[in-house]
Amino acid sequence: MSSEPDDAVKTICPYCGVGCGIRVLEGDEPGEMRFMPWGDAPVNEGSVCIKGGAATQVVDHEDRLTEPLIKENGEFREATWEEALGRVVDEMRSIREEHGPDGMGFFGSSKTFNEENYLIQKLARRYGTNQVDNCTRMCHASTVWALRTSLGMGAMTNSMADLEDAADVLWIQGANPGEQHPIANSQYFRQAVLEGATVIQVDPHANKTTRSFEIDETDRHMHLQLKPGTDIPLLNAVLKTILERHEAEPDAGWIDEAFVEERTKGIDHLKETLADFDVEAAAEECGVPLADIELAAEKYAMANDAAIFTGMGMSQHTCGVDNVQNEINLALVTGNLGRPGTGVNPLRGQNNVQGTCDVGAMPNVLPGYQLVDDDEARESVEEVWGFEVPEAPGLTNVEISHAIGDTVHGLYVMGENPIMSEPDGNETERRFREELGFMVVQDIFMTETAELADVVLPATTWAERDGTVTNTDRRVQRMRGVHKVHENTRHDLDILCEVGTRLFDGDEFDFEGPEDVFEELREVCPIMHGMTYDALGETGIHWPCYEEGDEGDSFLYADSFETDDGLGRIEGVVHQEPKETPDEEYPLVLTTARLEEHYNTGTMSRRSPTLSKQHPENFVDVHPNDAERYGIEDGDHVTLKSRRGEITVRADVTEDIKEGVVWTTPHFAAASANRLTNDVLDERAKIPEYKAASAEIEVDIEPAGDGAASADD
Repeated sequence: MSSEPDDAVKTICPYCGVGCGIRVLEGDEPGEMRFMPWGDAPVNEGSVCIKGGAATQVVDHEDRLTEPLIKENGEFREATWEEALGRVVDEMRSIREEHGPDGMGFFGSSKTFNEENYLIQKLARRYGTNQVDNCTRMCHASTVWALRTSLGMGAMTNSMADLEDAADVLWIQGANPGEQHPIANSQYFRQAVLEGATVIQVDPHANKTTRSFEIDETDRHMHLQLKPGTDIPLLNAVLKTILERHEAEPDAGWIDEAFVEERTKGIDHLKETLADFDVEAAAEECGVPLADIELAAEKYAMANDAAIFTGMGMSQHTCGVDNVQNEINLALVTGNLGRPGTGVNPLRGQNNVQGTCDVGAMPNVLPGYQLVDDDEARESVEEVWGFEVPEAPGLTNVEISHAIGDTVHGLYVMGENPIMSEPDGNETERRFREELGFMVVQDIFMTETAELADVVLPATTWAERDGTVTNTDRRVQRMRGVHKVHENTRHDLDILCEVGTRLFDGDEFDFEGPEDVFEELREVCPIMHGMTYDALGETGIHWPCYEEGDEGDSFLYADSFETDDGLGRIEGVVHQEPKETPDEEYPLVLTTARLEEHYNTGTMSRRSPTLSKQHPENFVDVHPNDAERYGIEDGDHVTLKSRRGEITVRADVTEDIKEGVVWTTPHFAAASANRLTNDVLDERAKIPEYKAASAEIEVDIEPAGDGAASADD
């Protein structure tokens, strides 16, 4: 039954973290849904990117999982919900009895809602373990760590609206909003530039962001095209320039002395770290002219209000925490925090990766970033939940994967596909296939991970259910479902409640729906305590929102930082090379990133005809000098290799990438970059080093067709 446009349901785009509002209209055919613009949506005012406009194409896709599945003798058969859930609960009880609660790992998902991620972390802790994590471990764990420890909260310090209104300089490092956050780039960043702001982009790869501002003939756009893994030397050169210029011109405003004195600590450590630092050697190591670095330092330091935007180009390194800390250092010494148009602002890649962390789906924190080993915080949550929470932080998701066959024997996976999203994918798949005792996956499609599961539970999509998500600038927004497409699928929330109720005596998982779950979440999550579904309405509320009636904060730290003493932490850092560097056998540096038209490793986007037509296969960018040396012509298919595997891809010869560096994507099942990436971790945040590995190219390879779409990380 067809619907009129006025019947369209207002919800949030399921792709990136910008949080664009869209409307969904019931189509002419049963199960069909159509995209409609939402003209006065609070974040995007009706504009959408190509992914948002195509979002409804996968809701009733022919590949949807529609019945529970149980694997017998290596093959799946359809099962009833009663049988499938009974098997899940029996296996989880058996694992806990034989191996203890840490024998299980739980994976939350940034494609599911706050309420569902709140439930999976509660389920893990009721089971007796803190081994619950989500895909932020793959993208922004180091950012969360650095921001939380040095400033107090692991999120954007500012809102996109105040950044557009007030920022004079946009320092964009390791992020590509033109490709990965297109509406934020066009509605906020580009608009700020049109109104006079300066852009300093720091990235090894020229991209849509580089080309989007159309101010190349002015001095208001700089692209510092550094070598992968040299962000610390570059920022140290910027900081050393600012410190030295301030010493020479103390009244010129290079450093905000009053801000540093009153609101920070650690400036002496930074000065000691940089005392013997050689800026000329650093510039050579980065592959960026020193004059350009010094000019960028001047533009940032002399701005009235300068904002840093950071992305996975900074976070996905074994020194990711230090990378982000150096951005924090730059903001603190110049006083660019605590007011509109400033701050350190991570751009989140998925529509609820921020919220998944906010509600505690991480092994070291409870809802609201309360540390699990903080007795007072843990006891306050236990009082609401009615059971004890283990005090020792659990393993992260990559550590859980590494522990399969040793201490980990079972996995509960909701909406994630670690086979494709984790680094060193070939070895990850081997462990899951050969050493994992039991795995249950609840998802909307048969992913590579689901293929290895013992039980598969068919979930509903974003367009079929209600809940909340939190966008990149901390705005909590409601998503509203249209209707359920397949009768025997179930909402993630309902599945988790049923599993929890079957596993445990009591009413800990007895909820009437997502709003009921949200009401309990408010009780244990201080930063969201003042929110209600009614208050969220159609515009949402930025956290922190401590009491009902609060409007939320569009920027943080106006008066003090959320640290023990209220001071921001400055800490000097030193360069660490990537754990794998080029040598005679693998002489190239491999780095990876996303495309505008696809979403991570592609569960939804690769099933969209509109999006797949734009980029039907993977490719690798190769510098012309490297192409000449290897004998590669533009469009040739080559084998890209690392110590962990190889993929066949089309070669695009381009100066967008530096000589000696190759660039590819994780979106395509037949040729995923994560078959090549290195699974070494940042010691503190435990994030893998996706952005730098050693690689080699072989030529004269026939092209390979792309296989089934894989799921996003």
